[in-house]
Amino acid sequence: MSDAAEAATAQETIPIPVVRVPNSVKRPDFATFLGLIFTMGLILSAILMSQSNASFLNLPSVLMVVLGTITATCTAYTVDEIQKTGGVIASAFFRPVREPSQLATSLMDIATVARKRGLLALSAYEGEMRKEPFLAKSFQLVVDGYSAEDIDRMLKIEIDSFIERQKRSSSILRRAAEIAPAMGLIGTLVGLVQMLADLENPEAIGPAMAVALLTTFYGAILGNIVLAPMAVKLDKYTADETQIMNLVLKACRSIVNQENPRSLEMVLNGELAPSDQIRYFD
Repeated sequence: MSDAAEAATAQETIPIPVVRVPNSVKRPDFATFLGLIFTMGLILSAILMSQSNASFLNLPSVLMVVLGTITATCTAYTVDEIQKTGGVIASAFFRPVREPSQLATSLMDIATVARKRGLLALSAYEGEMRKEPFLAKSFQLVVDGYSAEDIDRMLKIEIDSFIERQKRSSSILRRAAEIAPAMGLIGTLVGLVQMLADLENPEAIGPAMAVALLTTFYGAILGNIVLAPMAVKLDKYTADETQIMNLVLKACRSIVNQENPRSLEMVLNGELAPSDQIRYFD
């Protein structure tokens, strides 16, 4: 048997290194739930602790603010954009929870395997990479033999498209957050007109004024406590996902260029916060 054949046989007998990719299972974002629950609880507590007999529940005011906000927002955007936003909003409550440092460690494992066994060896981890769809798609380009420039171009297009979709959804939420208080003000004006039309009955002025002001109250709550914070949370989710995508992009580019994994470690740490940075070779 020739030396080349013996080397190939020995390479085949070497066990495949284990590479674990962290799961991207969607979990509840308890900060969102707790924030909404405690904020609404504080408002409700203040209402219940007051010694007034005023009622803070008025169905017409609720319908005017909520439905008015939805319809006015739909006027500013297309139906398709509104439908897509519904799915994106869910990420404010349920999103993939994973540590960037864990993914960076997995990328270092993959880079080390590619350095020692070649790019085709990465096909053995196809099932593991499916846990992270963007990771699987990116490394399929690596295994298929695309150049670093082509991979960089294609992945950047996908990252930019993702950011643009997320920005559009957060802009819809911000627009709705601006409309909600305005709808509350419109409801208040409607109530004031009805109150002024019934000035002959002084006893009805007080209750009518209270109902009129309730729409402003509902609009302020919907816009400033629900919609605006959700838009901020959506931006945070976008930033987290973009960081994950950039880690994968830099790893793919480094592997295709056959760079030393030690340099990749430095590049990945440059993307991570100091508390998340890895020490792979230490």
